Amino acid sequence: MSSSRFTRYAWFVLGYLALVILWGAWVRISGSGAGCGAHWPTCNGVVVPLNPTLETLIEYTHRLTSGLSLPFVFVLVAWAFKRFPAGVGVRGATLGTLFFLLTEAALGAGLVKFELVAGDTSVARAVTASFHLVNTFALSAFSALAAWWSMPRHSGKAFAPRFNNAGSAWLLPALVGLILTSMSGAITALGDTLFPTSIFTEQGLMAHVAEQVSATTHFLVQLRIVHPIVAVLTSVYLLFALPQIQGFERHGRWTTMLVVSQVAFGFLNIVLAAPAWLQLLHLLMALGVWLSVFVLWVRTQSETPSPTEPAAP
Repeated sequence: MSSSRFTRYAWFVLGYLALVILWGAWVRISGSGAGCGAHWPTCNGVVVPLNPTLETLIEYTHRLTSGLSLPFVFVLVAWAFKRFPAGVGVRGATLGTLFFLLTEAALGAGLVKFELVAGDTSVARAVTASFHLVNTFALSAFSALAAWWSMPRHSGKAFAPRFNNAGSAWLLPALVGLILTSMSGAITALGDTLFPTSIFTEQGLMAHVAEQVSATTHFLVQLRIVHPIVAVLTSVYLLFALPQIQGFERHGRWTTMLVVSQVAFGFLNIVLAAPAWLQLLHLLMALGVWLSVFVLWVRTQSETPSPTEPAAP
């Protein structure tokens, strides 16, 4: 019963972190990153802003929900160390969650303190935004592992990666591709926010693409073409690689459906000129694909393939 309660709580923490991540994206989309000025952890120099603007309210809400995640994760770590013995993967997963939560807060504070928010179009903001999303993916991955490994059929297992097996051979390149996709996606999302555009112009699609990559346009506009290319290449590789992971076919089929859906949402995002609701959905789907592939890789390292399926060579 204690293990079941821990598992439910761990999934709750992951779900809560996902909502915080989406609200953080809304801060960028709504241009509310400077809602509390260059002050951190206070908001415009005070603990509780009085008569806040809408931008301040959005940014302040994000800070409150982000701050609340820290005690949630502290409880997760303490509970894991009380419930599970040393050497079990759950303990390490909760510590990883705490570490990347702290680095997430540090990156967010840096964006505010150095004013890399709102209308800032600098290279520094683009680089920080891309690494911010990579850190977000790492945070969610460790949180998901804490929940996954605490489930009764996985509980008590230690994690000993075997990088020379079939699962690693197929999935490690996919994980690298997903990280590169997320980094380019963060830059593209920033460009969509600061330089909104549409592919439907009087000059036609090819003229629009030529204008986007022109040397006279801002680098955030020029880099828009990178993300779809990286995303499509990674998706094609995943669609080929997933059927090769023998013994985990059901997980692979679910992941394949997520990948296909994400490609469709990405295409729709381009066609509709990245509306706010679709950007949030696209980010949520990206998180789902990443977690599904990451957990599948972990499973190939620590679990015996299903006896009803042929084992991987």
